[in-house]
Amino acid sequence: MVPLSILDLVRITEETDARGALHNARDLARHAENWGYRRFWVAEHHNLASIASSATSIVIAHIAAGTEKIRVGAGGIMLPNHSPLVIAEQFGTLELLFPGRIDLGLGRAPGTDQLTLRALRRSPAAADNFPQDVVELQALLAPAQPGQLIRAIPGEGTKVPLWILGSSTFGAMLAAELGLPYAFASHFAPQQLMTALEIYRSRFKPSEQLDRPYAMVGVNIIAAETDAEALRLATTQQMSFTEIFRGRRSVSHPPIDDIETFWTPVEKAQVMQMLARSIIGSPSTVRAGMEALIAETGADELIIVSDVYDHQARLRSFELIAEVAKQGES
Repeated sequence: MVPLSILDLVRITEETDARGALHNARDLARHAENWGYRRFWVAEHHNLASIASSATSIVIAHIAAGTEKIRVGAGGIMLPNHSPLVIAEQFGTLELLFPGRIDLGLGRAPGTDQLTLRALRRSPAAADNFPQDVVELQALLAPAQPGQLIRAIPGEGTKVPLWILGSSTFGAMLAAELGLPYAFASHFAPQQLMTALEIYRSRFKPSEQLDRPYAMVGVNIIAAETDAEALRLATTQQMSFTEIFRGRRSVSHPPIDDIETFWTPVEKAQVMQMLARSIIGSPSTVRAGMEALIAETGADELIIVSDVYDHQARLRSFELIAEVAKQGES
């Protein structure tokens, strides 16, 4: 089995406020490093009532301070929202505080809507500069050059490993051109997964950071003792995606017994298209799904979202997934 990592949404729920969500994220990371997960990533989102990771670098520091060995990082920082210099300073500082444990995944989407983007004082056109911003960020994290006038302090010389994140072929082409590892967001945008991986691998150019392609695949996995219980737990995520299509911004809802009473047939079709790569079930069902996904994609690593409402049930889901992976290695 390939290495497993976690993408945590730091969910605010009907019963858990933002402080509780941040506490739960650190608690999950503490368990995850004991279960053998390689990384624990959080993502930049803004103006979403259900997600508490908007101040992403601070959340990473909070999680890294509560753990000892697991890599912690951004999956990702939406670089068009920021100056590359500021991100180099933030993640250079994190690398100095937690040496050898920080990852910096970069995306070009805003992670929010256009109105909130204006509140961030960023232009929608900023995304057009994403490739140049990535190169600038790389340079700021590299050792300073003679006569360099703009320096990231802290940051320069830390060489924080960069990742390109994507849900289309654009990120695949950029990651290949720059010789960076690539993470595909098939946990919510699975349609171009195989095409993007083929482009990335076929066009990859070795770099100082990476000598061969390295592809990480995002996947929703919800595990429970039985298929029926896992399917029930999955209704929380299904409701969250349904509310995206309804234009609502609400906290995460507890699971329900019959999801068909919540969504319309059209909403169901929309949501299931986004969640088409999900693996939901008992350990045996999860094992079969993970093995099939790895065989199909040739993934070097899986990064898992397990969007379960109850914290203890979410811990159990990730524990079962880790047990499945260990059994696959024996």
